[in-house]
Amino acid sequence: MNKLINPQSAKDIYRQCFQDNFERLHRYAFTLLQDNEEARDVVQQAFIKLWQKRDEINLELAGRSYLYTTVQRQCINIFRHNKVRRHYKDSVMATHQEEYTDHQLENRELSNRISTAMDALPPKCREIFCKSRFEEKKYAEIAAELNISVKTVEVQMGKALKIMREQLADIITISIILIAYFK
Repeated sequence: MNKLINPQSAKDIYRQCFQDNFERLHRYAFTLLQDNEEARDVVQQAFIKLWQKRDEINLELAGRSYLYTTVQRQCINIFRHNKVRRHYKDSVMATHQEEYTDHQLENRELSNRISTAMDALPPKCREIFCKSRFEEKKYAEIAAELNISVKTVEVQMGKALKIMREQLADIITISIILIAYFK
């Protein structure tokens, strides 16, 4: 804008430009973005930029074209930003999905190994082990339930734990190494 126009005139011209163009620009931005709030923000930012450049731009002659160009460029920037954000989100989701799948496979494999080890236990020993470890019963409860002595439960649990350790020795060794490594 020319330095000849006084500051009050610039405000009046700007106000009139805002009143004449805001709704049209908002519709234009909304058509591009399909988001009412984002469109409103883009248009407001365009008017702020126009006001900041009021000394360089003749508001009466070039104000409208400057606003439309600014709105269009900001919408394009939003498209690019959203595309990058979507790409990043998809990438993160794919990574998490792969990790989740890996963990599922590891858990399934570990579960199968434990089942196989439990199958190696004698029936009575397995029953006592399951009641102790999975049902979380105390030795006295198990003894009362099965009509055996607590000492028998202790002996059977010792036997079960020994067999389980032998069957799962490689997994236990790896676990100990990993725990020691990540301390």
